Amino acid sequence: MTSKAVSIQHDHQSQFRTLWLTALAFVFVLTQAVVAQARPESFADLAEEVSPAVVNITTSTTVAGRTAPEGIVPEGSPFEDFFREFQDRNREGNRPRRTSALGSGFVISEDGFVVTNNHVIDGADEIRVEFFEGEEMPAEVVGTDPTTDIALLKVQSDEPLPFVEFGDSETARVGEWVIAMGNPLGQGFSVSAGIVSARGRVLSGSYDDYIQTDAAINRGNSGGPLFNMDGEVVGVNTAILSPTGGSIGIGFSMASNVVKQVVDQLKQFGETRRGWLGVRIQDITDDMVEAIDGLDNTRGAMVTDVPEGPAQDAGMQSGDVILSFDGIEVDDVRALVRQVGNTEVGKSVRVLVLRDGKTQTLKVSLGRREEAEGSMPAAQPDVPDEPQQKDIMGLLLSSLTDELREQLSLPAEAEGLVVRDVDQASKAYEKGLRAGDVITEASQQKLSRVSDLEDRIEEAREAGRKSILLLVRRSGEPRFVALSLEE
Repeated sequence: MTSKAVSIQHDHQSQFRTLWLTALAFVFVLTQAVVAQARPESFADLAEEVSPAVVNITTSTTVAGRTAPEGIVPEGSPFEDFFREFQDRNREGNRPRRTSALGSGFVISEDGFVVTNNHVIDGADEIRVEFFEGEEMPAEVVGTDPTTDIALLKVQSDEPLPFVEFGDSETARVGEWVIAMGNPLGQGFSVSAGIVSARGRVLSGSYDDYIQTDAAINRGNSGGPLFNMDGEVVGVNTAILSPTGGSIGIGFSMASNVVKQVVDQLKQFGETRRGWLGVRIQDITDDMVEAIDGLDNTRGAMVTDVPEGPAQDAGMQSGDVILSFDGIEVDDVRALVRQVGNTEVGKSVRVLVLRDGKTQTLKVSLGRREEAEGSMPAAQPDVPDEPQQKDIMGLLLSSLTDELREQLSLPAEAEGLVVRDVDQASKAYEKGLRAGDVITEASQQKLSRVSDLEDRIEEAREAGRKSILLLVRRSGEPRFVALSLEE
């Protein structure tokens, strides 16, 4: 190869190397641009856009005056005149007085509907809403829902009000940017930024669905909005976790999809109207799976009791496993409770249950939970009175007698086997069974004699099962327990 050819080849290699480095540099710059775009340089435009719809809320409440301690010295005492003068001087402090509290909220319609937390306005005699520009308006309570801590207010305005819209909280992803707005510690309008730290947090309620965020939330932020980067409300700031009372980066906002449904009902009815199925249920454990025919995982909800109500009318029974509700698979008890509560009262829904190893569909017309709360289970059939006592699987069991029913404060029609004692080294003790418990069913069949339980155990062993499912009641509350047959 000539020196000229070698030189040309070297030039081509240099040009290729230069082009490759240029392309690599372009990709690096483009990547940096994408990263910069994912992390906003400023929240100013978004804050300016949504601020007019965020409000401060001030409430006033009349508190009864303190009662002066009369007769704190005996009559005729040398200190009597002194204490009478002291009480007279402090008589002013015994009059009713006004207290105030601060919170936040946001306008959701141009005609003046405002969302906040129930605890912000609970018990208030007067509620005032202050807008970003300083204008104040009195507000009336449309409705409240203590269960989700949501309240809906209404202000009257001659002009259309700036408002914000709810977003879909189900689309909020962990790690996405959010901003919280409100009136922290009474300091007026304030903005803090953070990310979605977690989803689906539960604090205490049956309908809890909180978004956890590290955006600063403090006292006074309650009821304020949590915005996504599109300016949509994805949560209502409600609570913080803190040993000091101030923000440590663990705040909770009720998910907008829960709030929207509550607000719609408060706007329409002035109260919530949640669906009611009329069953007591519990989650399915791994050992229960082995004891139930046709069940191969822990998904679903086990029915422990069916009081008078929609489910009983539809033929649902204790021991049924609810697999799907209204066409949606049931993951666990919490999911079912939320789904039923979010379903329209009076709606006829199809409920797929597993019973005796086979599935069947029941058609249930839902009642209203608010009207049904506190209802008691229906009475149970009579039980034969046959005294009998035996030690089985670490349990000293006895059939029910009238004397035992009286001792345990059970109704005359109660049936089952009474746990007289529990071996502390047994699986039964480990599973939480205690003296005084009443076992009403085994393998989803009612028990009235100790021999009934022995028959169910023998049947389970012949079927090759390693455990048996018991329905246990304590103070009237039912739960299922799977006990090993290998003990």
